[in-house]
Amino acid sequence: MQLLHLAASAGYTTPPLWRVLTKAGYFIGLTGAIGTTLTYVTSGRPALRAPASHSGDVEVIRRRTAGYLAWAGVVLLVAGYFQLAARVARAGKGMPFGDALAPARISDFLAAPAAKGAWVAQGTLYIVQNVALVITAAALIALFLPSARRHLNAVALTALPLSLAVTLIAAVPATAPKDSDKVLDLVFAQVHIISGVVWVGGLAFLAALATARGRLGDGAGLLWADIWRRFSLVALVCVGAVLTSGLWLSWKHVGSVSQLWTTTYGLFVLIKILLVLAMVAAGGVNQFWLMPRIARARAADDTSSLLHLTLRHFPKIVWGEVALGIAVLVVVPFLSGSARSEAGSPPAVSNGSVFAVGAVLALTLVASLYITVRTSDALARRTPPAPAPTPAPSSTPASA
Repeated sequence: MQLLHLAASAGYTTPPLWRVLTKAGYFIGLTGAIGTTLTYVTSGRPALRAPASHSGDVEVIRRRTAGYLAWAGVVLLVAGYFQLAARVARAGKGMPFGDALAPARISDFLAAPAAKGAWVAQGTLYIVQNVALVITAAALIALFLPSARRHLNAVALTALPLSLAVTLIAAVPATAPKDSDKVLDLVFAQVHIISGVVWVGGLAFLAALATARGRLGDGAGLLWADIWRRFSLVALVCVGAVLTSGLWLSWKHVGSVSQLWTTTYGLFVLIKILLVLAMVAAGGVNQFWLMPRIARARAADDTSSLLHLTLRHFPKIVWGEVALGIAVLVVVPFLSGSARSEAGSPPAVSNGSVFAVGAVLALTLVASLYITVRTSDALARRTPPAPAPTPAPSSTPASA
């Protein structure tokens, strides 16, 4: 009720349900395409190629990866179509979403001439974007075929840049940006999107992949320890990118801390911030507690503990992070407008002081992530306390 009251009083327009579903679905499609392919290329593929990998476990993981990527292609294709229809529904004076689904309406939208002063028609950019989307989806869907699964690495390496192009092309402006701030808005928005979908998509992919533990051998813990170790570095980079870009975007749209609870837009930003911080906290548990335990079990060649930690404990926390990440994607469509405009604050304009403060915050964040890695390594090297010796049985009779 509070949100609806603010929406009416401050001019916030609640997006229709179809807009929420199409936008959230589109980002879920990107998490499957970008997040999964990048995670496989950077974390899964190198671990599967390690000499210590067991061929049987490798085959199980490769087969499950191919199936996951194939379904990710289906989701991307469907989500892309509905997202394009949503653009049609919002174009010009707008139209009912049901009408926008018609191919003829979509064709007219894409064929519209360029606006005055534009270097290219907006529809042309969307055509290029959706061609990249269809090719990406087709490459991933091909993994349903056994013949394509034999070339999993080649398919993933092909789909990765194409899936990145899907979001990057959509961000290309049809008219030249007015100033450097507009350019930075576009850059930071893409950094935010890509790092976010890689973070959430990678977590979802690995958590789903870990459900195959019943088909893996006793030595699979070593393989998964390597996968989690590699992905933890990817996740740290994503966290840094999400927080850095999020600082810029928040400053552009929220004029003061109080606007986080006095405007509808600010409330949704606050919800998103809390969800992201919860994800970071869950990642901290992995980094400071589970990763050191995994490293010590690996060093001690304790295959039983390693298997339990990597395929039971770790995925449980990761599933929690995935749930939080999906909640973030559901909140994103509600970030429409700006808290500054709702509150009547002037637009944000960058200057030397803003960049100086931003640089200090970014360097502080980088330092904290570096300290996180070093602390995790130190905890992994720490020798656990030895168990207390069992007292020798007394030779004295219990009773006279």
